[in-house]
Amino acid sequence: MLSVQSAATVRATLPAVGANLDAITERFYAGMFAARPELLRDLFNRGNQAAGTQRQALAGSIAAFATYLIDHPDDRPDAMLARIAHKHASLGVAPEQYGIVHEHLFAAIVDVLGEAVTPEVAAAWDEVYWLMANALIAVEKRLYEESREPVWRNWEVVERVAETADVVTFRLRPSDGGPVADFRAGQYVSVRVQLPDGARQIRQYSLSGAPDSTLRQISVKRVAEDAGSPAGEVSEHLHARVAEGAVLELSAPYGDLVLGPDADRPLLLASAGIGVTPMIAMLAQLAQDGRDCPVTVLHGDRSPAAHALRADQETYAAKLPEARVHYWYEEDAPEDARTGLVDLTDIAVAPGTRAYLCGPLPFMRTVRTQLIGKGVAPADIHYEVFGPDLWLTQG
Repeated sequence: MLSVQSAATVRATLPAVGANLDAITERFYAGMFAARPELLRDLFNRGNQAAGTQRQALAGSIAAFATYLIDHPDDRPDAMLARIAHKHASLGVAPEQYGIVHEHLFAAIVDVLGEAVTPEVAAAWDEVYWLMANALIAVEKRLYEESREPVWRNWEVVERVAETADVVTFRLRPSDGGPVADFRAGQYVSVRVQLPDGARQIRQYSLSGAPDSTLRQISVKRVAEDAGSPAGEVSEHLHARVAEGAVLELSAPYGDLVLGPDADRPLLLASAGIGVTPMIAMLAQLAQDGRDCPVTVLHGDRSPAAHALRADQETYAAKLPEARVHYWYEEDAPEDARTGLVDLTDIAVAPGTRAYLCGPLPFMRTVRTQLIGKGVAPADIHYEVFGPDLWLTQG
């Protein structure tokens, strides 16, 4: 992996680089978008750029990768790399784009750190970058080959269903009438839309329907503006402008939050808000497979009225003989649900449980901590983040 000489240099300079990563990534994105504005217009999420979350995620992944190389010289963080590679593949990222990133990232490093970037330091961090980039390129190449689908394909909206005031489900079929490839429950697709200003923005949405369907199904929550974050321009476009008969561009399915191969292990599916979407597909898969293992379903939401896809969740869970469903609502909780945030204190967790989490980061951190406290191995806790993965940055 990392050469001995470079490892020593990275170890010595990691505190200085880490302390300046936010400034480096801010300078990096500004420089790259000034030189290549089409990347911001048609590839990168403009909302995440405005909020600064993509910058935080990039800084966190660089620091985590470099730290891992130093602490585990004979290994590499494949789980982290796989998560990033799946997201990149869903965006259609190409190998040559890593050269563009390298050019502007290292210009930003020199700009921020100045004379501290000696030739030795530059060579060491260059090695770190290309170890990470080449690993991602290899994984992404394999993902493209396995999908056997074009990067983008046109799909027609055949049904639009209002789930709640803020969530709409779209059911789609290929415009070309061709076959629909299988996907694994828990995966997502990218959706690319052209906005009124001409930008072609891309967002990821979990597939919320059964994996063996001839249709693709996504459930989209309208992202409202809040402190420090703009409204979701793609979700607003889909809610306001996309009706039955419209055509959307979808990627092939990607994502590594998928059910494991152990059919008899107890499962726990925990979600909050729109994080319920991949769990619906998982429950549908479990019901189709006739799985009889213990399944614990946990979901938290603002209120029953805000709980999207609850009927599907209950229908699929009812087909599983060992399923138990628990709901938490911050307000208007009925008698068969709890009031407040999701809390596993009184929830029995079977030994050997494999857990899947999706929802806001604070929710997933809390649930993960409680699961570990109940004896669940960290390696058996899997998660999906909608948007930039800030888990490492905030860890």
